[in-house]
Amino acid sequence: MDFDYFAAPAVLLVFGVLVALFAVRHLRLLPRKFPNKGQRVPRIFDQFILLVTVIGSVFLAVASGYNAVALYRFHAFSQPPGQIYFVNGHRMRMNCTGVGSPTIVLDSGLGNDALIWGSVQPLLEKTTRVCSYDRAGYGWSDAVSGPRDADHIAAELHQLLVEAHIDGPIVLMGHSIAGMYIRDYSAHYPENIAGLIFVDGSTPLQEENPALQSAGETGAPRWASVLVMRSVAIVGLPRFVGTCAKPIPGFEGRAGQLLAEDLCHPRFHSVEREFESFHASGQQTIHTGPFGALPVLIFSQDPANALSQKHPPQELVDLENAWSQMQESLKNLSTRSRRIIAKGSSHAVQVDRPDLLGKEVPLFIEQIRGAAPQPTNYGSTVIE
Repeated sequence: MDFDYFAAPAVLLVFGVLVALFAVRHLRLLPRKFPNKGQRVPRIFDQFILLVTVIGSVFLAVASGYNAVALYRFHAFSQPPGQIYFVNGHRMRMNCTGVGSPTIVLDSGLGNDALIWGSVQPLLEKTTRVCSYDRAGYGWSDAVSGPRDADHIAAELHQLLVEAHIDGPIVLMGHSIAGMYIRDYSAHYPENIAGLIFVDGSTPLQEENPALQSAGETGAPRWASVLVMRSVAIVGLPRFVGTCAKPIPGFEGRAGQLLAEDLCHPRFHSVEREFESFHASGQQTIHTGPFGALPVLIFSQDPANALSQKHPPQELVDLENAWSQMQESLKNLSTRSRRIIAKGSSHAVQVDRPDLLGKEVPLFIEQIRGAAPQPTNYGSTVIE
């Protein structure tokens, strides 16, 4: 357990006890503070304020404490599928299913662990071996010290594959920020790379795009949004309203339940560290590629999904256009690249359109094997 879900609830518990003791003491002093009958209203008002304060502080202490215990029990007794490997002395979880070559390695977006692939991996394992893993600091992988940029994350993945004895050809499939990580890996360890699959992948130095900068300037400051989300998670409000017990739709039985519980345990510290290294990761990967004739498949979110409202603000239109252009630029990584816009999908393509991934990725694998005809539309962009 980390600070947010262990130390913070303990602090709230101590705070709740101290507030309760203060309230009891103050209630005893009220008759002295308001001795006259004419001061009955101020006295009642003080009692009300004290009562609300006590109830609020006790609720925070109990809710956060209960959430911490529930999270501890979840991680202690509800182990997800896969194995634990030791990478540089730290535990990392990887779940490999299916048989065949090349091996698909699934890398998750910022804030997610391998469970996010729960509706996709069962579809892909019918064609070949598929391995999803928790990056350091997420899921059941230990957090590590040091930078969390693309170079370090790619090196950890390489060592994890060595420990898991995965030395044959691999296809890296990365969502969002992992789009930079799989590029970094391909640049440093090209010998076994058989293909790359981007799932609405981030592009190097995208944060310098004016449209993305403008979008970041609207709304509440990022630090304020993170503070609110972090506070809500620490207190355990999602658990209090039953979110953690409700399986995520679209995921098979146990996978949906595991993911629901897992999403109630956001790893804000790990997210912040990767986010802080986002620019460094971009600098490390801006010059990666092109990768010659390496097969590359690009899945992108549907801009029409975000712009479905009747009169979308211009900032949103500019943002979607800029993102689509950056997705188009990924085709420059190879002479054998294709882009598919996942119709109706948000950024989480693997959640919204597992059917599309389950159809196109196996075909991509068969084409790498030479068991299916090669595409005749390299360099194209289609909507499916």
